Amino acid sequence: MHRYVRPSLILATLIAASATTHAAGTLKYCSEGSPAGFDPGQLTAGTDFDASSQPVFNRLVEFQRGGTAVVPGLAEKWTLSPDGLQYTFHLRRGVKFHSNEAFKPTRDFNAQDVVFTFERMGKREHPYNKAYPAEFHYYTSMGMDQNIANVEAVDPYTVRFTLKKIDAAFIANLAMGFASIHSAEYADALLKAGKPAQIASAPIGTGPFVFTRYDKDSVIRYSANKAYWNKAETKLDKLIFVITPDSAVRVQKLKAGECDIAFMPKPADLAAAKGHPKIVIASQPGFNVGYLSYNVTKKPLDKLEVRQALDMAINKKAILEAVYQGTGIAASNPMPPTQWSYNKNLKDAPYNPEKAKALLAKAGVKQLEIGLWAMPVQRPYNPNAKLMAEMIQADWAKVGVTAKITTYEWAEYLKRGKKGEADTGMFGWTGDNGDPDNWLNILSCDAVGAGNYSQWCDKEFDKLVLDGKQTADVKKRTAIYMKAQERFKQAMPWSTIAHSVVSVPMNRKVVDFKISPFGRMSFSGVSLQ
Repeated sequence: MHRYVRPSLILATLIAASATTHAAGTLKYCSEGSPAGFDPGQLTAGTDFDASSQPVFNRLVEFQRGGTAVVPGLAEKWTLSPDGLQYTFHLRRGVKFHSNEAFKPTRDFNAQDVVFTFERMGKREHPYNKAYPAEFHYYTSMGMDQNIANVEAVDPYTVRFTLKKIDAAFIANLAMGFASIHSAEYADALLKAGKPAQIASAPIGTGPFVFTRYDKDSVIRYSANKAYWNKAETKLDKLIFVITPDSAVRVQKLKAGECDIAFMPKPADLAAAKGHPKIVIASQPGFNVGYLSYNVTKKPLDKLEVRQALDMAINKKAILEAVYQGTGIAASNPMPPTQWSYNKNLKDAPYNPEKAKALLAKAGVKQLEIGLWAMPVQRPYNPNAKLMAEMIQADWAKVGVTAKITTYEWAEYLKRGKKGEADTGMFGWTGDNGDPDNWLNILSCDAVGAGNYSQWCDKEFDKLVLDGKQTADVKKRTAIYMKAQERFKQAMPWSTIAHSVVSVPMNRKVVDFKISPFGRMSFSGVSLQ
């Protein structure tokens, strides 16, 4: 016997401009950076997912627009076996894949596409991986490559996943961008043409928008998917990403009508947009954390006393005032206060340069010189990484630590960070699925080489995270995750900095845009007045 798992329903927070009439047209979005590619399985940054998984693809299940509830996507319903190890998905019929100049699909979406998508991520010896080797960081760092025993097509519209161990977050994980479904037929065509890498540069999906062109570091163009299975979600004719890394320029373009929506500006630039007759600003508490990672594999950062000293040498209150300017709250945990299982008993050590000096002396450290990486882009959890880096650099100088500020182009920054090249680095995280595992798993041993930029692998912490993932009872999971947060705080692989408020300025003619709690910029269901 199988029991039906009803998708949870919660009220999505509506952040929108009101209108009585909607008109199709072209929406221009001033984005903050260039995507690393368009194959969601390979990607890790919000900038990448905004340009790929959100407009071009669908997943078996989706997050309700503007909320955290999981709702049907390419699967209309699903069942879970009594032992919690088998998920059976019943697929939506009549779903069309996109086409481009080189590819015209001959069939609708079916179970073959689901099997291809997950086997490609899970099997290194998959034929596609031999032709086009790729790393699937989310899939591996979350342990899905180890826990998914099998993905099988029961029939053309039924797919069964068999797990080795219970995963309480499995359904929520499948709603994340990395789990976007590819066309197996398109993949076969690319292999035959000898162009397998085009799966990441010329994407084919089932989503609300069809990818048409990317002018690197400049513009990404999409057209509406006129055959989209969810007609209510396609209200625009075209969507254009105008890549604009400079926050002030994004606001200027918004004022000039060159953009309809702008990615979250710096606080000072946001203030400049307030009061403009054509602009409205939507805001809500962010589901995020900004932090400074310490590479624990590099000396002397492998010593706890050194990490503690560097942490208490940072004047976080000053950073909140100067960098966040009233749009952030101090962070002491690796997850925000709105996440269930948040441990409210954990506190940061107070700012204390003298004690920091004493700890460094105790650790035998004199005249320390280390690298300090600063993100080249603005993120929801860090509105001004350059300023933050300069402030930390000055704070550390007061305790005898010389920090060299380094940055790279965003994709390169992340790539090098995953390899463990940074001594210390500014990173952050916006929740992906509303489950505590999503925050803690990026600190696991499995995530080393992926999202675990501190390269921290702690057996005690790892066991707690794994136990929490394999426990269904929410009370028990909460107790486990609270202990995991305590272990994190004891070991200090990060200095937690802030949780920010998310604000999105837009033209008043934009209708029904909803801020995602996960930081995604999604334009399905959005229209222009």
